[in-house]
Amino acid sequence: MLGTWPCPGDAGPELALSCDTGSDTRILILPALFEEGNKLRHFTVEVMRELEQRGIDSFLPDLSGCNESTAPMAAQTLVAWQEQARAAAEHFGATFILTVRAGALLDPGHIAGLRYAPLDGAGVLKSLLRARVMSDREAGIESDREALLEDGKHNGLMLGGYDLGAQMIVQLAEAELPRGPATGLAQSAIGGGALWLRAEPSHDAEQAQKLAAIVSEAVG
Repeated sequence: MLGTWPCPGDAGPELALSCDTGSDTRILILPALFEEGNKLRHFTVEVMRELEQRGIDSFLPDLSGCNESTAPMAAQTLVAWQEQARAAAEHFGATFILTVRAGALLDPGHIAGLRYAPLDGAGVLKSLLRARVMSDREAGIESDREALLEDGKHNGLMLGGYDLGAQMIVQLAEAELPRGPATGLAQSAIGGGALWLRAEPSHDAEQAQKLAAIVSEAVG
């Protein structure tokens, strides 16, 4: 069900996709970020549907600047998103966390959970900068990843179609995976090729079913 949640920030309420049947098990899903978030959106929603069939509620909140948010992406920071993730955990009464890729950077750190193929901030920027350099080359522009990163730390940078502000880039460059009770889950545990490596957004029903089964077992 599509609704809203009281996301902290100047934009006010943001959208949230919820599978809420009143179950005692309530999973907050923190999705992949930026381009990987687009590629894995369908997959993430299908995991929620699989969890619902297993009697498990789940919640996928939008953060400021993401998806249909009216907040400008350039104004967003990783720290603000982390605060919003903590607020979402409280609002939805989360008893478990499932993070996807760099969504692990937003883990509130006080709730048990699984981090699916977690990615730190440096890894996020490496992927985005590699794609930017390749895109520039195709356009006949010679660019250097390190030079782009340094410029982005002072002036912000357009990466993967996202207008990232200087604060976001600086914070990502320094962001390590937070400590907490959530455990990592490698792609090899799911099987199949990593969907975020595909050229276009895609889906794999078997992977969604496998991930949901692992999550269901983890929450008991």
